[in-house]
Amino acid sequence: MIRDEVVRAIALNRDPGFHFAGNLAELSYESTAADSARVEMGAAAHVVDPDGQVNLGLVAMLLDMSLAASIRAGLHPATWLVTVSLSIQLTGARRDGLLSGLAEFKGWLGESAARQGLARATLTSGSGLAAIAHGAFMALDPPDGVAAFPLPRGKREAPAIRARDYTADERRILRRADKVLAGGESDFIRRFLGYEAKATASGSACTMTNGSHVGNRVGHVQGGLLMGLAAASAQAALPAEWSLSAINCFFVSPGQGNALRARSRIVHRGSMTAVVRTEITGPGGRRVLETTTAHARR
Repeated sequence: MIRDEVVRAIALNRDPGFHFAGNLAELSYESTAADSARVEMGAAAHVVDPDGQVNLGLVAMLLDMSLAASIRAGLHPATWLVTVSLSIQLTGARRDGLLSGLAEFKGWLGESAARQGLARATLTSGSGLAAIAHGAFMALDPPDGVAAFPLPRGKREAPAIRARDYTADERRILRRADKVLAGGESDFIRRFLGYEAKATASGSACTMTNGSHVGNRVGHVQGGLLMGLAAASAQAALPAEWSLSAINCFFVSPGQGNALRARSRIVHRGSMTAVVRTEITGPGGRRVLETTTAHARR
């Protein structure tokens, strides 16, 4: 049952350093060598959309983390890598079976006041090459209280937790899951993450509740999951016959606050291709993410 997977992820999340969404998706760092990393996840029932493909937000999270891991491999383990930009080109292959993100560190951005590491990755699935990604990450000292974190590998044993021993934060995650599951298990992950975008007169919009169910190890919305929110909003701006083919994101500020709002507008719709611009904002209209997506007619 999907609820059992949520409970398992809550238990795994008690290990310091990693985050709930990564535990829910069961990300596994299969290798982290000098200048390279391979991160994997399966297409379990609780992470796929109704079409049987792994939700794009989780795919973006996998790629974001594999790219960062290839850079971190040559740095102190506690280094905080902030995503500056992230781009994914989809190939059209289904995101099914075992997903494997293989990333390579490509060097440091020259003539930059802050160190920005550059990396490239490929994503393979059970159907073949599914995506090509590249990103830039700023290397910073970790925030106070954040230490080096273990990189989970393989299937891990989750300790049993008695209901009375849940923390307030853990109860919030479980309540959210129960509320989503009250509507059935189908399409769980999209609804759980808050990717319920709706078309508007000018494009589309989506409001995502913030919290530890989508947060990273410093409490901000995980970068790949932010990218997934932008993609969900952009797709809702176009009719169903359009599919997402590429997404380019530029991270402006951390994903903080009680909720984040995505707004999308169509900037081009031709006979075969379309382009959508999406902006994600936080409290007070603070800009968090700027995104441009390309779409192809099915």
